Amino acid sequence: MDSVRIGLLGCGTVGTQVARLLHEQEDDLAARAGARLSLVGIAVRNVQAPRDPVIDRALLTADARALIAQSDIVIELIGGIEPARTYILDAFAHGASVVTGNKALLAAHGPELYDAAAAANVDLYYEAAVAGAVPVVYGLRESLTGDRITAVLGIVNGTTNYILDEMTTRGLSFDQALADAQRLGYAEADPSADVDGLDAAAKCAILASLAFHSRVSLDDVHVHGIRNITADDIASATRHGYVVKLVATARRRRRGIEAHVGPTLVPRNHPLAGVHGPFNAIVVEAEAADRLMFYGRGAGGAPTASAVLSDVVAAASHKVSGGHAPRELIYADLPVLSPDQSESRFQVEVDVEDTIGVLTKVASVFARHDVSISSVWQDAEEKVVDATGMPVCRLTVTTHVANQADLEATMEELDESPFVSGVRHVIRVEES
Repeated sequence: MDSVRIGLLGCGTVGTQVARLLHEQEDDLAARAGARLSLVGIAVRNVQAPRDPVIDRALLTADARALIAQSDIVIELIGGIEPARTYILDAFAHGASVVTGNKALLAAHGPELYDAAAAANVDLYYEAAVAGAVPVVYGLRESLTGDRITAVLGIVNGTTNYILDEMTTRGLSFDQALADAQRLGYAEADPSADVDGLDAAAKCAILASLAFHSRVSLDDVHVHGIRNITADDIASATRHGYVVKLVATARRRRRGIEAHVGPTLVPRNHPLAGVHGPFNAIVVEAEAADRLMFYGRGAGGAPTASAVLSDVVAAASHKVSGGHAPRELIYADLPVLSPDQSESRFQVEVDVEDTIGVLTKVASVFARHDVSISSVWQDAEEKVVDATGMPVCRLTVTTHVANQADLEATMEELDESPFVSGVRHVIRVEES
């Protein structure tokens, strides 16, 4: 083949940068792919809308399906479920390989798309779906296929990491940090997908599927967002040597796969603790390779376009010289554990009556539910009175690894105990 025809669906921030780099680096990309990468069209909803000057308006079309029919490779950057799903299936039906950054679609319909690509004998690439320019999908899909992965955990949403980092380093409230993130373009006007953990959960499902060779969907991931994280939570974490991060975690347990996303206390000596601003980082733990870390910009037009183009070059090379992208490997077929079956260390802050013997009472509640206590901290400065005027003190209890169902039963009994004024928060604790 002298050239490989590229059809681009979507011309937003990432799509614009993809088009720019295809033009500016055409000679280098051709040398790497073995043929010219010819951008034959850009499908958009509104052809007349203002565009970046780098976009050749002659390439714009509102007819996505016609563009798909004349493409060897389709780059899907429109996002969402439909019409993206239909367009990708159309591309496969026409014999085109697909490069996508659509994590929501892959988390919801990945098996259908993998099967369709295999049936059509074409490639499906999606490096840009997780962590932008960070090559973690390639790492799990190809580089680490000779090893047995035991855990994947990471900061995979730059918006929430920026917010929590600003709360930690500048003492901002959640609302102040969110407003700054929106002003800087890190957060959308409706930040729900980010701050409620849904974006990270979709990425967690993809990473878990790759790491453990089993199908994990978005519905399998237990999700908590960061809306309820307060300045007091951040200050408490700092006092105890932690930072608060929204961590996506997938672990191989004896009974199956554990997958969850939520605010987590990360020790200051952990690799994830030093990830600042809107950056992403993923730690992979494997039996032979031990601990690896992938770090970089997880969003933005140019970084994400870099990931897209790496996939385009690979797919084009296969069109020219033969070969295929790695197929979906689901031979393990491990069950996904329900939330109450998951295990973790936890930290609990509880206000209790300030009387002799109350610590023994608290410890007995934990013991009754088989939750082992690692440490207890009483902050003398946190002595206050509750709504009835009773003197109370604040205990910070950190557990050993415990079953979540047992921990929840413990919290329920504490909440109903007459010597407890209230359970302030419960948060997971990551190991060093």
